[in-house]
Order: sequence, then structure tokens, then C-alpha cells
Amino acid sequence: MLHIGGTPLPVIGRARMYICGITPYDTTHLGHAATFVWSDVAVRVLRHLGVEVDVCRNVTDVDDVLEAAAARAGARFDSYAAVQQFRFDRDMAALGVRRPTHEPRAHVHIPQVITLAAALLENGAAYLRDGTVWFRGAGVPERAGLDPDTARELAAEFGDTEGPDGREHPADVVLWRAAVPGEPAWPSPWGEGRPGWHAECAAMSLTTFGPALDLHAGGADLRFPHHAYESAMAEAVTGVRPFARAWLHVGTVLVDGQKMAKSAGNLVLVSEVLESVPAAALRLLLVDRPWAQAWDYRPEDLDAAGTRLERLYAAAARGAEDDAAVAAVDAAFQNDLDVPRALGVAEEAGGAAARVALTVLGLGG
Repeated sequence: MLHIGGTPLPVIGRARMYICGITPYDTTHLGHAATFVWSDVAVRVLRHLGVEVDVCRNVTDVDDVLEAAAARAGARFDSYAAVQQFRFDRDMAALGVRRPTHEPRAHVHIPQVITLAAALLENGAAYLRDGTVWFRGAGVPERAGLDPDTARELAAEFGDTEGPDGREHPADVVLWRAAVPGEPAWPSPWGEGRPGWHAECAAMSLTTFGPALDLHAGGADLRFPHHAYESAMAEAVTGVRPFARAWLHVGTVLVDGQKMAKSAGNLVLVSEVLESVPAAALRLLLVDRPWAQAWDYRPEDLDAAGTRLERLYAAAARGAEDDAAVAAVDAAFQNDLDVPRALGVAEEAGGAAARVALTVLGLGG
């Protein structure tokens, strides 16, 4: 049985996994890559255990930062997003990340967001002010284990404190925002407008999988506010709790102690790294650590990853058929995706244990 973050995740036959995908405007940097390679590893481990996995990885193509980037480039938001999506798909293929079963796009799910907002209005979990539908979020920070000041700081980083006036409580967030001149807008029962970010993911997940998930993945920085509000919205409309049985919040990639982000000007793009480094070496660098751990990227670590990869290939070429070592590799993967432990056993034992580890991790030579 797979354990994720200390949570046992028994699955009978089939698992539903939702991955918070990209906002296609600055793809694909190593922060993105870490999240999606780790998600791919989780899928591969589940499939190694005999579980069928339905994977949904969304595309957030209705978003303020995307629209701003498209405007700077002099392009429509949808055409700009399509180009970035192509680059992202190319990078994921190079890194061996398998395509998801479902890949919903936010702009296609506007009707589902409207349905979600209408249902939450009807059951009292939302309210309407001047064409904007607000979700009642008073209890969300506390459920996430945050004090009000910390919650406000984190929400401000993602723009949740900006936008129209009219919220009844500081923790309330937009489900549907009244139209702003110059921004994309769609018709709704409350007038022209656009969906809120958290509502987009809630609607896409509910549309794809229904009221609950087995595993939800995304970057650690999305834990709050995004995942907290997405869960709260889904649970408020369905009454099913928990929304996700387990969470894979992948550790942040840093550069000199600072989060890798376009705003920080410290992006390291996958395409640039792969000009001089084998994709398998980069993939190994991303996963040869605890998945929840934040870590500093250093270019010299790529050489060390390449050297270790060669050692693993050499170990796999040995003829050892140690059933106990194979079992130990399997146990490490099941114990919170403990890749360092699995690779340590694989390198020492060689043979079948190394081949299993390389196959499950998508590192085949």
C-alpha cells in the first residue's frame, strides 16, 4: 500500500489523481518540472502496484498573469497560451512525463464554474455583490492551520486580496468576478464576468472525477490559498469530505534561497538545461530527494546526477536477482515515495533491483 505524507492510501483497482497544471505564460522552469515529474513518479508507483490511475492535469488559461503576459507580447490570451502549452508539452515529453488521461482547460469550463457558483449561492455558501459572486471563506484559513495574518499574507501573494470591493469577510474569495474593461469576459446569470482561480480548479476536478479524489498534487506554494479554497468550494457544494484523501505538495525549487519565479528573475528553463544535460540526469536530480523538501538548485549538481545515473545503469547491467533487494526497493517507493532509499538499495544490490528502480522512476537507459 502506498503512503503519502504519512497518510495510507489504500486503493481498490482504480485511483483518481488531479494535478494542478500550468498557467501557460512562463513555461517550463524547474519549479514546474519538479511538480510534474514527482506527480509522474507517483502515478508510476501506483501503476507498479497494479492500480489503474486516471490522471487529470488542468490548464489554467484564464488568469490575470497570463493576460498580462499576452498583452506585453501583443497577443490574444488564448493564442499566447497555446504557444506556451506547446512548449510545456515538449518539455514534459523530453522529461518522460506521461500525458494525463484528462487535460481540461479553464476557458472550456466556464459553464461548470457558473453552475458551481449558482449552487453555492443557493445553499448559502456564497453571496452576490454587484455582479461578483463571493465564496464564504471565514473558516478556510483555520482549517488550513493558519492564523489570520499569515493567511492574508499568503493570499496577497496570489492576488486574492485584490479585485472588486464588497466582500463580507477578509477571507472571502471570488467565485465569479464581474467584468473589467479590457479583460476577457463571458455571460452569466449575474452579468458579464469571468471565473475566480480557485473555482476553476474546483469545477474542472468535479467535472472530471465527481465529488472526491484519491490523490491531489501540486506545488507546495499552492497549499494556501489555492488548494484550501478549491477543497472548501468542492466540499461545500457536494457535502463530501475530504475532497482529497491525500496530497502531494511538492517542495519548492529555490535559487540562492529564493523561490524560482518569473517575478524574481531567477528562472531556470528546462529547455535550456537540456541543451547540455541528458533528460534522465535532470529527471534524477529532481527526484533524488524527499518530495516535500524545498531545495536549492545548483548547476553543478547536474554533473553529480549524471554520474549517479551512470552508476545505476552499470548496476542494472549486473546479473544479480536478489528478491529481497527488489522487495526493499518496492517498500521504499510505497513508504512516502522514498526515492533516495530505493536508489540506495538499487545501486548496492544491482541487477533486478536496479532495473525495477530505474523503470518505476522513468529513468530507463
